[in-house]
Amino acid sequence: MISLPALGLFAGFAVVASFTPGPAVMLAVNNAMHFGWRRALWSSLGNISGLLTLSALSALGINAVLQGSATAFTLLKTAGALYLIWLGVQQWRKAGAGPGASAPAAPAPAPGLGAVQARPRALYRRGLTVALTNPKAIAFIAALFPQFLRSGQAALPQYAVLTGTFMAMSLLALSSYAALAVLARRRLRRCFEAGWPQRASAGVFCAFGIAMLRLHRN
Repeated sequence: MISLPALGLFAGFAVVASFTPGPAVMLAVNNAMHFGWRRALWSSLGNISGLLTLSALSALGINAVLQGSATAFTLLKTAGALYLIWLGVQQWRKAGAGPGASAPAAPAPAPGLGAVQARPRALYRRGLTVALTNPKAIAFIAALFPQFLRSGQAALPQYAVLTGTFMAMSLLALSSYAALAVLARRRLRRCFEAGWPQRASAGVFCAFGIAMLRLHRN
């Protein structure tokens, strides 16, 4: 089994990686601004479910396939990039149409945003898709996890411990960002009603998508 010092070091890496802003963080912030912290939690659960899937795929050697096949890598990164850009465009179009700040603690989805988008299943699916279409996340897990595996011992239990730790740190980070977004919306009520923060996050989504298109295999 993984030693406690090694697990502590891994947890430190996981905290830094999880709290570093990326598509998953922006999605949590975006959902919290529009639907509240509890609804945003569903997209965060979708994201950590994606991490669980990526960890399993990494253990099966999917990263080697992506690194060995230019076509597979390009298809995955293009799908992820287009999805992020699509999220950005949708966010920009609906800026200022979100729920009013009269009930900032638990906002109800406005008709302009579409009740379907606020459903837990839709939010969960969105978070899962963001995680699964990120080749950089697959490469990160494939590169980091093996460094903490002890040779001569069963790999599956060790992968389970590392994956569980990474998922817990990710959920903590995403929940924290979502809570901060809700607090910010309370303080900047008029600004959010005007749609400027939403347009800013839309630009960030598109920027992440464009950046992903520029990814290259190592």
